[in-house]
Amino acid sequence: MKFRLLPIVLSLLATSAIVALPARADVKLPAVLDSHMVIQRDQPVRIWGWADADEKVTVTLGEETQAASADAAGQWLVTLKSQQADGRPRQIKVAGKNTIDLEDVLVGEVWIGSGQSNMEWHFANTIGAAEAIAAADHPSVRLFHVPKVNATETADDVNAKWKRCTPENVPTFSAVLYYFGKRLHEELDVPIGLINSSWGGSPIEPWTIKDGNSGGMYNGMIAPLTNVAVKGAIWYQGETNVINKNGLLYADKMKYLIEGWRKEFRNDTLAFHFVQIAPWSGARYEPGQLPALWEAQVATLKIPHTGMAVTTDVVDNIADIHPRNKLDVGNRLSLWALAKTYGREGIEYSGPLYKSLSIEGNSVRLTFAHADGMKSRDGKPLTEFQVAGESGEFVAATATVSGDTIVVAADSVTKPSQVRFGWHKLANPNLVNGVGLPASPFQTKNWRGGTGE
Repeated sequence: MKFRLLPIVLSLLATSAIVALPARADVKLPAVLDSHMVIQRDQPVRIWGWADADEKVTVTLGEETQAASADAAGQWLVTLKSQQADGRPRQIKVAGKNTIDLEDVLVGEVWIGSGQSNMEWHFANTIGAAEAIAAADHPSVRLFHVPKVNATETADDVNAKWKRCTPENVPTFSAVLYYFGKRLHEELDVPIGLINSSWGGSPIEPWTIKDGNSGGMYNGMIAPLTNVAVKGAIWYQGETNVINKNGLLYADKMKYLIEGWRKEFRNDTLAFHFVQIAPWSGARYEPGQLPALWEAQVATLKIPHTGMAVTTDVVDNIADIHPRNKLDVGNRLSLWALAKTYGREGIEYSGPLYKSLSIEGNSVRLTFAHADGMKSRDGKPLTEFQVAGESGEFVAATATVSGDTIVVAADSVTKPSQVRFGWHKLANPNLVNGVGLPASPFQTKNWRGGTGE
């Protein structure tokens, strides 16, 4: 069983005139199992809840009925056969001493969005929000917003409701998660269930399970969902860990996060696509800390079934840690999902990612993954390349596209040994590939990054 029953404390003011009656607990479901929800297609359907100890509970979905008896703590769970996304609404009937009917249940793809404020960021506060909200009428897209709870132990439930995606329901929903789900809905033509569980300002640690210990935000906002079959998660977080000067250590933290969630959701291939956080001029980012965390994020691509959206080019105000362009962020995450999670062919899902270098006299040749059609996005010479020689002192360099490689050189460096690109917190380089996706910042000395290929 993946959940514990939270203690229910009944306080009775006993008098000689009051007689205590035997308690009777109606069959109850967690909030995430409700009318208007989306079931993950092609995965077993788990339905669970609470009842009196030893009470028999039956669950009917279509022509299938399964039964279970509540244990001594009043917990029960049944597993039903997987469902196909055929566009047909389902009804689920749960019956014990009382009956619960779930209506308008759809079958499709279910994703969780989590992280800190850039994932939480409300749709209403983004570029183009008014027009986009007015058009956000998608009957087959459903929204579930988990409230903020920091719990010392794993919780059993959350206080939330499934809602249809309408102009009335989206303004305070996660903009990145909405745009991600909207693109999947358009491309896959199936219902989409979106679960937003994020908290502004949060570091990664409270979301993580490590050595059997779980953080408070995992306990209160993720643990109650782990019986739900989901396809994957998108993650937008890291700013607080830059401020905390975690640097390359963030790669290990991401590993714990991903592996922990995969174990608890019982899915070793749970997709996990994340955002490489954007440049920011704030004084709380000390020199070198943002680039180090960028490298940690690129290193996370070595974990199977992960993806990363680069955002150096979406910053509308370098003094604002919250870029208001969430459309491109959500769409770029969806490219990874479509190509890598759903196996769509012919989709370029990433901008150029550094692979290797070779020294050619007084120049350096760099190779990249996702390099087809590399160019400058503004038609100007490539920017933000630097080269260093034996002294390790970096100077500005010229960079020229040569097929699927880039040649870098500087007149003052006759024996180059290393290169870096966009390697500072104000980065706004102009290197993109043929479909316009930006290159990730990198440095070449003992580089730890992956390529997601």
